Amino acid sequence: MRRILLDTSVYIQVLRRPQSAAVLDKLATGAALWLSAVVLAELYAGARGYERRVVGRLGSAFQAAERMVVPDLEDWLQTGLVLAALGERYGYEQIGRGRLTNDALIAVSAARHGLTVLTVNRRDFSRLAEFSAVRWELVDFGELPHA
Repeated sequence: MRRILLDTSVYIQVLRRPQSAAVLDKLATGAALWLSAVVLAELYAGARGYERRVVGRLGSAFQAAERMVVPDLEDWLQTGLVLAALGERYGYEQIGRGRLTNDALIAVSAARHGLTVLTVNRRDFSRLAEFSAVRWELVDFGELPHA
C-alpha cells in the first residue's frame, strides 16, 4: 500500500478550491494517508474562525488513526544539515525563510517514515530532494472550473 503525506500546499489548494478535492481523492485512493504535525501547525497558523474547527477535526482524525508524523530530535538535526547544504549550493538567503525550514522538516520526517510527500511546491521539494532522502510527487490540479 502506498503511504503518502500531503504538504500544506495541497490542503490549502483543496480548502480554497473545493472542486480540487476530486484530484486529491484520485491520488489518495488505495493509499495510507498521514499528516505531519508541521503541516497541522501551518494550517492552524493560516486558519480563521470556522477553518480552525476544520483543521482541529483533521488533526483529531489523524491522531485517532495513529497516523501523525511528529518530528523528533534526529529530524531537527537532519533538517539543519539539509538547510546548510542548500545554503552552500543556492545561497544562504534562500534558507532564511521559515517556510523552507518547515518544508525541510516535513521532508526529513516523512523520509524517516517511508512516506511520499505530495505537494504543489516543485521548487522547494526538488531542492530538498537533492540533500535528503525524501520521495515527493508534484500534484497537478490542472485547470479546474471555478466554484
